[in-house]
Amino acid sequence: MPFWWPGHEARLPVLSGVLWVVVLLQMGVGGVAFATENEDAITRFLRRHWSRPLPPQGPAPTEFAPVEADLDPNACAQCHGTQHADWQQSLHRRGWGPGLMGQLLDMPALARDDHQTCLRCHAPLAEQADSLVAFLEQAGKREAPAWDGLTCAGCHVRGHQRFGPPPLFPPGAAMEHLPHRGWSVESAFEDARFCATCHQFAEDDPALNGKLLENTFEEWRQSRYARERKPCQSCHMPGRRHLWRGIHDPDMVRSGLELRVEPVATERDGAALRLVLQSVGIGHFFPTYVTPRVVVAAWQKDQAGRILEESRQEVVIARDVSLDLTEERADTRIPPGGTATLDYRRPRHPRGMTLAWEVRVEPDHFYRLFYEAALRAGSFPRGGELIRAALRRAAESSYTLYAGEQPLARSPDQAPVTP
Repeated sequence: MPFWWPGHEARLPVLSGVLWVVVLLQMGVGGVAFATENEDAITRFLRRHWSRPLPPQGPAPTEFAPVEADLDPNACAQCHGTQHADWQQSLHRRGWGPGLMGQLLDMPALARDDHQTCLRCHAPLAEQADSLVAFLEQAGKREAPAWDGLTCAGCHVRGHQRFGPPPLFPPGAAMEHLPHRGWSVESAFEDARFCATCHQFAEDDPALNGKLLENTFEEWRQSRYARERKPCQSCHMPGRRHLWRGIHDPDMVRSGLELRVEPVATERDGAALRLVLQSVGIGHFFPTYVTPRVVVAAWQKDQAGRILEESRQEVVIARDVSLDLTEERADTRIPPGGTATLDYRRPRHPRGMTLAWEVRVEPDHFYRLFYEAALRAGSFPRGGELIRAALRRAAESSYTLYAGEQPLARSPDQAPVTP
């Protein structure tokens, strides 16, 4: 049946509702609702700073040099080289990637409100919204540019005024004598609520089984990390680095987990092992969102090192939801401090010589399924090529986090095994 969003119709005979999935997940609707009563200074600042859609910057002060008025991140790099180098490696920079653009190409050029469903978090500047309209009006006449997503200005510039955290050094000169008049010091940049703007759905946003589809801030707020005053920035921006590493980064993930490999007594012809994966430094559920999947698996291998598939046993760690977001099939995520356990117990395979295990992370599992389904359904006739590029990127993001193996003890009466 056709699925509709404002200003657009798409025929999805198999995946009714799938376009709502992409608007919700890939494009980032929602955002924490800031209270209007009994507000503290941070709440008041964030309500103004993240008023959506963001207004245009307007004309720059006349005394600004061109580099001071330029919103391009390369202009910021002239003085903020370390932050710019970090940002270039980050997923925030790639927030406006082929998966997003491949979908936007099939939206009407002037459907600005619909665009904002995506751009509000992935590319929030009004100037970015204008560039999208200009491009869509010429769709098909030229290639999509490699736009940056969440840029320096997206977080730090409003009306050509700069905002940022308290300085790490004693100010040696008045702010007005610094480039672009210095910056307005705001402690909100060191507060978890700043991140909640895009990483927390509001109470009336979509939920399944009574749980919001994105609930990262609340997961953190209910954890010991909030009580210990360790905000998002303490892990994802240590030393004020602008990398925002998360589940796509193996070292970052390992820093928050502990894997225990425990031997288990078995019968004479059995194979057994216990893998315990514990969250020891993650301030929210692992994984926090519906897009990743983590698989803890063990299997036996023959003398030549070939996997004996029939011996495989696995545990999936994920929030498994249907593509149309109507069903939560399972939620096996690990809460802060919690564990997931694979109790491997199988008969020894006749050709089994080794017991192997791994923990594999698939950061973009849901996106991969969505892109495959969308391409089969022909959902994005204009953006199909970009969707295929996004599919390749999603497939390539998987990695092995831990792996190991051990020989299986041979029974006294077991004959030599040939591959």
